[in-house]
Amino acid sequence: MNYGRKQTKQKIKAAGSRKKKYANKLFLSFFKTIFALFLFIMVTGVSAGIGMFKGILDSAPDFDPDSFAPSGYFSTIYNSAGEVTDTLVGSNSNRIEASYEELPQDLIDAFVAIEDSRFWQHNGIDLRSITRAVVGVLTNNYKGGASTLTQQLIKNTVFNGGMETSSGAKIERKIQEQYLALQLTKNVDRKVIITNYLNTINLGSNTLGVKAAALRYFNKDVSELTLSECAVIAGITQNPGKLNPITGAEANAARREVILQQMYEQGYISKEEQEEALADDVYSRIQNVDLAIRDSETPYSYYTDELIDQVTEALKEELGYTDTQAYNLLFSGGLQIYTPQDPELQAIVDEEMNNPENYDAARYSVEYRLSITHANGETKHYSQETMKTYIQQVKGDSGFEGLFDSEEEVQAAIDDYKAYLTQDGGTVIGESSSLVLQPQASFVLIEQSTGYVKAISGGRGEKTASRTLNRATDVVRQPGSTFKVISSFAPALDTCGATLATVYYDAPYSSGSKEFRNWWGSDYKGYHTIREGIIYSMNIIALRCMAETVTPQLGVEYAERLGISTLVSDDLNLSTALGGLTKGVTNLELTNAFAAIANGGTYTEPVFFTKILDRNGKVIINNEPETRQALKDSTAFLLTDAMTDAMQSNVLYSRPGAGVNSTGSAAAIPGMSCAGKSGTTTNNVDVWFVGFTPYYTAGIWGGCDNNQSLRDGSGSRNGGTSYHKQIWRKIMTRIHEGLSDPGFTVPDSVETAEVCRKSGKLPVSGTCSDDPRGNAVYTEYFAKGTVPTEACDHHTRVTVCSASGGKPTAFCPADQLASKTVMIIPDEGTTDDSYYAMPGDCTVHSSGSTILDPSSGSTDIFGPGYIPESTGAYSPLYSPYSTRSRDSSDTIPIVPAAPGQ
Repeated sequence: MNYGRKQTKQKIKAAGSRKKKYANKLFLSFFKTIFALFLFIMVTGVSAGIGMFKGILDSAPDFDPDSFAPSGYFSTIYNSAGEVTDTLVGSNSNRIEASYEELPQDLIDAFVAIEDSRFWQHNGIDLRSITRAVVGVLTNNYKGGASTLTQQLIKNTVFNGGMETSSGAKIERKIQEQYLALQLTKNVDRKVIITNYLNTINLGSNTLGVKAAALRYFNKDVSELTLSECAVIAGITQNPGKLNPITGAEANAARREVILQQMYEQGYISKEEQEEALADDVYSRIQNVDLAIRDSETPYSYYTDELIDQVTEALKEELGYTDTQAYNLLFSGGLQIYTPQDPELQAIVDEEMNNPENYDAARYSVEYRLSITHANGETKHYSQETMKTYIQQVKGDSGFEGLFDSEEEVQAAIDDYKAYLTQDGGTVIGESSSLVLQPQASFVLIEQSTGYVKAISGGRGEKTASRTLNRATDVVRQPGSTFKVISSFAPALDTCGATLATVYYDAPYSSGSKEFRNWWGSDYKGYHTIREGIIYSMNIIALRCMAETVTPQLGVEYAERLGISTLVSDDLNLSTALGGLTKGVTNLELTNAFAAIANGGTYTEPVFFTKILDRNGKVIINNEPETRQALKDSTAFLLTDAMTDAMQSNVLYSRPGAGVNSTGSAAAIPGMSCAGKSGTTTNNVDVWFVGFTPYYTAGIWGGCDNNQSLRDGSGSRNGGTSYHKQIWRKIMTRIHEGLSDPGFTVPDSVETAEVCRKSGKLPVSGTCSDDPRGNAVYTEYFAKGTVPTEACDHHTRVTVCSASGGKPTAFCPADQLASKTVMIIPDEGTTDDSYYAMPGDCTVHSSGSTILDPSSGSTDIFGPGYIPESTGAYSPLYSPYSTRSRDSSDTIPIVPAAPGQ
């Protein structure tokens, strides 16, 4: 029994042993499998991690030392005095570059002490800081500080400030950032790194970089900052919004104390220096300076508005940039743009253009927009034009033209209109209104010898936004009679053989179905010269000159030669002689065309900038303006001399009481030679005066933006037609104060000769000088080679009976026979031997036999019943012509100024 039990026990034991061995073997096998799996997972994970890490590094931006320099610098505009007038600030570009040498050591030390104390020792990443950050996270006591200045620089310049939206992307960026930091520190001097960092950082108030911050907050160059001021600026960067020293002075002050303490503990400053800085009342002198940093709410000037367009075009044409590239360079490239804008002259222009006393009216137009969702769910949009229709039709004010007498009147009209539109229970969902002073004006001032645009004004009243309507450069308006000089008289003198003495007949005139008359009405003056056509702005003389001498095609060609770019094929007609254009002209182009005349016929492209430098000071565009000889110097002088007379007090008569004044005398500058031409368009919609001195050419336009007449049914309620000349005279008088008057130089290509003013030909002794209205002989300027060689054929002498004033008959006593000078006037509609006279001419000579003496005032009892009109003396008379003096006998009565050109 015992043996059996023993055997059984042994069998059980053996079976248990085998089972244990099997279990051990199974466990070992399982362990080996698990271990192998763990090794596999670990190797796979490490491999994947290495691959992933390698992939992250491989996708990192290529290392390029230049890519770590900050980009986006605002461009600066300088005037002729070297002063900053404007800055062009694009997105992320409100910075000025500083060199390492400009940076105060205290400023560098302040940033290093608070942001990266081991900057000068580590290799781009700081393991101590990383370890401290990790421990902080694990202990829930994270205080940041893991990124070095080098990493922050890379984040700002390469990774757009670190704007990732996921943690995975952020980890990827951090790895790449550290990788690039190692390379950057290895390959680039740390001074360059710290300089780029300090030029990159955001320092509040849309201010990037320490140099811009020094200007913004302390109005000084960065090199002049004190220790206390350096600590203020270094305190901003942790949180530019909260720690801004203007809006967050208290928080910045606390941060400043920490920085000064760190600088002391790290040995950058002594205890005495720390205490002195802490005692400084630095926040009392902090200011929000806008010398180099433009606030977005400050509008650009009209000059800058146009300059932006000019520079953009230059970058495209000169450097081949696209629109986008040009814009980015202009607003973010740190360009230095030098302009010829004269601050003193611009100030004069701005003062006079905005002086209410210079205007006879102050009315208002309104740019109004209104959106309403009506009760039926329909949304409609309304404007000032629909409000105008409402006032005219619903309110019954049919004469309303879109102008109001006061701001209160505008608001009352808006309120009434809005109430009318919402009476169905509609809801206003959007509304805007902007008042504009009327009448408006624009002004351009050019130095003709250089083409430099010295000043411009694009409108009257406060400029409330950048890139707004610029009436000086962007708006086209009809030029009126200013265009006579450009399209008719200039080509006639320059290439068609005409002279200032060339005469045309002033009488009713039509072309096709269009009838023309002079600006003063239907009173016609007979034969008159181109000189008189300019002085008195005679429409018919300009029209006949273009029709009979120039042709519209040549007139358009000359206008384009003088820089007018707005003409089209429809302008190839006679109306162009009077400035009746399809589109109109800009003030800038019209003024510059006259500047070419003032410059001896040499056209110069208007210059708004002289040179452009990149942010490193290298000249990228040196603006040499296009020039061309648009007119002969003789032509330019002849036009100048005639326009000089237009600014003097001369009167043209056809009969007593029917005088026409020279059109520019109201703009004459005391004590300074000046020449100019006025212009007024149909219905008194536009008024112009463009003129020049030996120094400057200036053009002024006046009118209402929406083409209301300046002389409405109530007279001059909308401003009248002469305010612009007064402004031109005031501006130009102030501009020329203290300048000597050199006069207009007579070129060698010009000579003088005596001619008859009624034929433009050589005078005939005893006839031209014996005209009933006075001596018709005067001295005129001519381009050499154009002095006439033919004798006058418009005057002749006939025998009359003094008793009757007519042709002598058999009953006329012999002692009553007299010889008189008369004029022969061909009738264009009859045979060659038939003649007629218009008011202003000396006689009627009909069918070669009937004679009328206008000086007698008698009825023509022998002719067709024409009642003659007496005439005043000739005007102007010059003796001698070349010295511009007058004889006392030339004095004529001055009648009240007539409205018009």
